[in-house]
Amino acid sequence: MKMVSAIIKHFRLDEVRDSLSKLGVQGMTAIEVKGFGRQKGHMEVYRGVEYEVKFLPKVKIEVAVADEKLDNVLNSILENAKTGEIGDGKIFVYNLQDVIRIRTGERGEEAI
Repeated sequence: MKMVSAIIKHFRLDEVRDSLSKLGVQGMTAIEVKGFGRQKGHMEVYRGVEYEVKFLPKVKIEVAVADEKLDNVLNSILENAKTGEIGDGKIFVYNLQDVIRIRTGERGEEAI
C-alpha cells in the first residue's frame, strides 16, 4: 500500500478529484496549504502598498492506494494537475505500513 501526497494548484482540484473517482479511488483528503518552491513567491499590490508574498496558496491532497493502482493514480494526477506553468506542484509517494478502518476494525487494503 502507498500514500500519495500531491501539492497542486487550487483550480485543478476538481479535475484531479473527478479523475481519481473514475479510477475507483474512494477517499481523499484535501488540505489548504502554503509554501514555495522554485516560484519563490511574487509581489502584490494591496491598497497602493507593494508587498512580497513568500508563501503561495496550494492544495495538498492525500490518497491511500493499493500497490496495483499506484501507476494509474500517479498518471491521473499528473495529467489533471498539470498546466505547464511553473508552480504546478509535486507528488510524493510513501510506503504505508498499515491502514485501519476505525468503524469496523478492518486492516490493510480492505480498510482503504
